Amino acid sequence: MIEFKEFLAEGVYDRNIFKAFFLAGGPGSGKSWVSDRTLGGAGMKLINSDIAFESLLKKERMSLDFKGYSEAELVRRDEIRAKAKRMTKASLGKAIEGRLGLIIDSTGRNVAKIEHQNATMRYMGYDTFMVFVNTTLEVAMARNNERRRRLPDAIVIQNHKEVQANIGRLQNMFSASNFVIVDNNKKKEDVNPKVYKAVRKLVNRDPQSKAAKDWVARELAKKSGKAGFWSRFKSKFV
Repeated sequence: MIEFKEFLAEGVYDRNIFKAFFLAGGPGSGKSWVSDRTLGGAGMKLINSDIAFESLLKKERMSLDFKGYSEAELVRRDEIRAKAKRMTKASLGKAIEGRLGLIIDSTGRNVAKIEHQNATMRYMGYDTFMVFVNTTLEVAMARNNERRRRLPDAIVIQNHKEVQANIGRLQNMFSASNFVIVDNNKKKEDVNPKVYKAVRKLVNRDPQSKAAKDWVARELAKKSGKAGFWSRFKSKFV
């Protein structure tokens, strides 16, 4: 039997609406691995253009190993990447319209883009956070060579340098209390329990902004008629 509380598990009743966690870290840092172990199971929507990018590459039977690409393949790859980003942007827009809880996977290289996204979501009432996954260059390069989608060494080196240089700006943007650094250098080592607790504390926190609270109040008012129906349903059948 479906329990009454299951009808209240979506939309305005979801504890993780109005929360957005940005992931930052260069190629090979292990953002996905860290995200699974700190944010997994929270019911938030993952926004990651790499998912669409890899799917589109596979449809065209293009290799995920970019190291051996010809000039023509590089041009086509970049066209596909642009399409994947457009698709992901549209998905993000729909998720924000619904005030869904979000995990936004980025490298942290484009600070201006993150500033824009962060400002937009905070204006709408979102509480925003960043989980910065930190690795040495040596570890990042080794992991890059082990994964399916391999980047040229020069790109890994440049990305790592740029991301590391942005730590201070990113921390200032989100504030120290909403910014968690994860050191992820050791292979197969689980996330530090203190880090896990710090992230989950943010996940479990109620929305803080007035805009979020006002939106929730409006949505609950709209649902008051339905709530009355479910109350009668519960008393009769549950």
